[in-house]
Amino acid sequence: MKIPKRLQPLVDDGMVDEVLYQLMSGKEAQVFVVRCGDSVRCAKVYKEAQKRSFKQAVQYQEGRKVRNSRRARAMGKKTRYGQKEQEDAWLNAEVDALYRLTGAGVRIPEPFGFVDGVLLMEMIADEDGKAAPRLDDVTLTPEQARDYHSKVIADVVRMLSAGLIHGDLSEFNVLVDATGPVIIDLPQAVNASGNNSAERMLERDVDNMRRYFGRFAPELLNTDYGKEIWALYESGDLHPDSRLTGCFEHDTESADVDELMAVIDAAKEEERERLERLRDAEAGDD
Repeated sequence: MKIPKRLQPLVDDGMVDEVLYQLMSGKEAQVFVVRCGDSVRCAKVYKEAQKRSFKQAVQYQEGRKVRNSRRARAMGKKTRYGQKEQEDAWLNAEVDALYRLTGAGVRIPEPFGFVDGVLLMEMIADEDGKAAPRLDDVTLTPEQARDYHSKVIADVVRMLSAGLIHGDLSEFNVLVDATGPVIIDLPQAVNASGNNSAERMLERDVDNMRRYFGRFAPELLNTDYGKEIWALYESGDLHPDSRLTGCFEHDTESADVDELMAVIDAAKEEERERLERLRDAEAGDD
């Protein structure tokens, strides 16, 4: 196929030998399948800021550290330079997360480089060497659902042990290869220790997985791994190999009505965004 303009520098530099085809196009990026020597990989081309939709970006970015004080000050302003620095920090977040989580043993696409807004990474393939399907596109047996759920929860624990929360984990950003689930899409990865919404985001991620896998193995709907994982993290007792029960003893004290209503409103908004992502995914498949 014709080489996209954004991929031309990688071809010129010898990082990419051939662009094979476009795999997908979403709100935030386009993904192309490319050949690098004898290997087939993916090139994720992030769209320009004005062409993307980073919802709740401030909420996700809270707690991210910027080493350069000048950059940090600029990011807090609305200047063109400040917006560019904020944009660069957002894009680098996924790259940094991929390298950190690869080292932590989380099953994610292995990164191979990041050049001018293009992330070169491992292509997750099925048994036939084709692009692996999303979790939402497969039908599972109860045994597979329990196995895959266990693997995803183990990766969530490894992520949190490494200080990160996915922040938008659902059946739409988990691929399934020959060995099981592979978590993808991490530009919104959350700093667990520095983000006031970290607990809620972790529980939302885990609850999304419980809800999805519970379609095939209903007993999973009775688990509460999110609160259990966070309680272990808060107490300093969470480790990459922590043994979980899926049970959590809830506080029986009367609930704060305002807080409860805020949680309900947040849940409604999350469901609205989930349905919107589903519509976008279906439109992308057309």
